Order: sequence, then structure tokens, then C-alpha cells
Amino acid sequence: MDSGIECTLSKFADNTKLCDMVYMLEGRDAIQRDLDRLERWARANYMKLNKAKCKVLHVGQSNPKHNSRQCGEWID
Repeated sequence: MDSGIECTLSKFADNTKLCDMVYMLEGRDAIQRDLDRLERWARANYMKLNKAKCKVLHVGQSNPKHNSRQCGEWID
């Protein structure tokens, strides 16, 4: 699951958190690549990601609030 992941990946029981600080578009793209990697890993291992539990947390006053997608759908 961790293979090729660029951002910080935390796992506990049946929960996984992917996080990173994004200052530029390259950071946003790194998070999206990691989300895509996790989705491919889950599909290859016959697992489903619970889209209802997927959330994006934006922190900071000048945060550009980039959007991310999972399974072809935007994450709230």
C-alpha cells in the first residue's frame, strides 16, 4: 500500500489518512497522484474505499482550497 506514496500516509485498523502541506500546484498534484495510487491499490486487492468517509481538510488563512477527486468524483 505504501509503495510509491509521496505524501504522509497514516494507517490504523480500517482507516487511512493521506496528508501533506501544499504550497504550490506541484503539492496538489502529488496528493492527487497518491489518491490515484491508493485507489488502484484498493482495486487490485479487491477492496472498496468508502467515499462517504473521504474528506478534505483545508487549514490556514490563505489556503487556496484545492479540490481532489477519488473514483472520478470530487471529495467534499
